[in-house]
Amino acid sequence: MPKRITRWVERPRNLWVRELLSSDPSFGLDLDYTIEELRLRSRPGSLCAVCKGSKLLCGRARCPILARLSSYLRIWRRVSGLSVEGSSPPSVFVGRFGYPYVSVGPMAAPIRGDTSILDFPERWFGKSIDEIIEYRSKLLRGTYRVDVRKPYKAGRLLEMTRELSLSADYVEAELRLRRRPRGSFILDGDVQPMGPSAPLESLEMGSLKWDRWMERAYYDTDLKASEAVLRLYERGTPITRIQRAFSMGCFGLGRRRRLVPTRWSITAVDDIVSKHLMERVKDYPAVNQYEVYESNYLGNRFEVLLIPDAWSYEAYEAWYPNTLWNPSDERVAIVTDW
Repeated sequence: MPKRITRWVERPRNLWVRELLSSDPSFGLDLDYTIEELRLRSRPGSLCAVCKGSKLLCGRARCPILARLSSYLRIWRRVSGLSVEGSSPPSVFVGRFGYPYVSVGPMAAPIRGDTSILDFPERWFGKSIDEIIEYRSKLLRGTYRVDVRKPYKAGRLLEMTRELSLSADYVEAELRLRRRPRGSFILDGDVQPMGPSAPLESLEMGSLKWDRWMERAYYDTDLKASEAVLRLYERGTPITRIQRAFSMGCFGLGRRRRLVPTRWSITAVDDIVSKHLMERVKDYPAVNQYEVYESNYLGNRFEVLLIPDAWSYEAYEAWYPNTLWNPSDERVAIVTDW
């Protein structure tokens, strides 16, 4: 029997990079980053790792990964050394990984002037996806480690970060870093965009003015955190400001105050305010007719129905086929909660 000659041909790797650069040559400009400066990771089973921005498997009109990468590279080119001078919206960040020992720090953009919109979601409604991604990607994080149970031991850096979280307006700031910023870019369309980060050596800030109502809550060490949240909300303080100060442990009883990871503080403040509003709504008079309200934004359609009956609540969420949470092409997926 004659021998069979088999030739093994190795498939070129990272073909998607070539396809990406050919579709948009601007991505190839200044791509001089090392693996230590810009790291790309993907989650197991992520559609993004399969799609690579070319097939739009998530059903969106434009790939959010490419939009994030484009914004990230633009801000990266503006940070060349170990000092970042600009303005903070104000903005701070408290991580959750490694809890109770977490990364904390101020966030600032290498832009002078009013940067308040960069961390003020209440002003984002009506903005495009690209604009929102641009806002988030412009903020650079300077980080240091803190034990959330003993924040008072973290020293002057934490005190300044807390002062920043209570500011009523943007603050001129200079972040001195221990090394050049780098980022971990996750190939996942459900991960919010974030700018680069680096360990913080020191922080210098210009003059700042605290929100007077938050200042009162901060100095009232006999006021529970939940009560402080509701008082501020009732006085018209934006939710974003409350969440920011809450995460820095600015409210609560004396030494029982704790730093709260940013993600958890958003959930906690939302829960406190929502339960308060729910109890208030129960005392409202019932509507005497059926009412329908609707809105469309960023590819989402919202419908609210008010029905003349005893108070109750039910929410439906529907995903069309070939969309992010329903990759199936067969039928609409519907989930409900009440």
